[in-house]
Parts: sequence; structure tokens; C-alpha cells
Amino acid sequence: MNQPDRYVQFVLPEGERKVKYKADTKLKDAGTFTFRSEDHTIGNLLRMQLHADKSTVFAGYRIPHPLEPVMVVKVQTNGTKSCEDAMMHALEDLANEYHIMLEEFDQAVSAASMH
Repeated sequence: MNQPDRYVQFVLPEGERKVKYKADTKLKDAGTFTFRSEDHTIGNLLRMQLHADKSTVFAGYRIPHPLEPVMVVKVQTNGTKSCEDAMMHALEDLANEYHIMLEEFDQAVSAASMH
């Protein structure tokens, strides 16, 4: 079978960086982020979080090949923020939302186990 081992999709190879950024040479205030070992779950969350930022003009993602654990996110801003800043804010906002949901879940489990 041509399918790679499943762990390859989640474990970064030694010496490999999780994220690489390349500025777009044709569009102003645009760039491409390449994420290793990520899929549609994070891609769609990032795209939606970037769209919530008023400085984002365009945000989209794609998975170039289903057998390669690579996700590509394209971002263009209106110039008030760099693409790197927009991505960092989106990632920080997603992390904060995750922690809030985790706390609410823990509280609900604790409340349910007391009854």
C-alpha cells in the first residue's frame, strides 16, 4: 500500500520546523505559511479566525496532497498588520478559546460527578 504510516501525519521529523513562512513577491502584504503535520481541522479553524481579524483581506488554506502531512495557508492583510502578526494573533486567539472551552468542560464534568 502506498499510504505512509499514520504516525507520520502527527510526528515531526527530527530537525524539521513546524511552520515556515514565505512572503508573496507578487501581492503586497501577502504571504504563505506552510504547516507540517496538520490537517483540515486546524486549517479551517485558522482560516475562520483570520477572517475575524479586520486587517485580513484574504485567508485560505489547502492540503496539496492527501498523503503528505502538509497544510498551506495563504494570508493577505490590508497593511495595518503584517501577515506574521495576523497569524500570531489568530493562533493566540484560538489557544485562548481552547483553554476557555477546556475550563468549561472540566467544570461541567466536576458538576456532573458531584450529583
